[in-house]
Amino acid sequence: MTVNPWVRPYVLTGGRTRTRHRLHVHTLIAVPHYDAAYSRQLPPEARSLYERAHTAVQSVAELSAHCGVSLGVTRVLIGDMAARERMVVNPESYSSPYDPRLLKRVIDGLYQLA
Repeated sequence: MTVNPWVRPYVLTGGRTRTRHRLHVHTLIAVPHYDAAYSRQLPPEARSLYERAHTAVQSVAELSAHCGVSLGVTRVLIGDMAARERMVVNPESYSSPYDPRLLKRVIDGLYQLA
């Protein structure tokens, strides 16, 4: 899904650029308890993030890229859903972008793309 280029990002986030959660590009996100009724109520951009995170635990950057939503908007939308306890921000996120576990995930992802 790609965001309509005529809709400005601040419209999607209500002008907000920050969230209560620390969401780095490598922070892992999950939807452990999927709710189809909740999903139908979401705007298209948030719905695509919610449904994608339900299929597999993914990083903020992966969700942003796969859903075609800018990184800043992705962070705000994920933060909103996490505040409503619809998404879980993995408390065991990588402490550093140089964490060997993260680098292994990146390498594995690159192999899948090749």
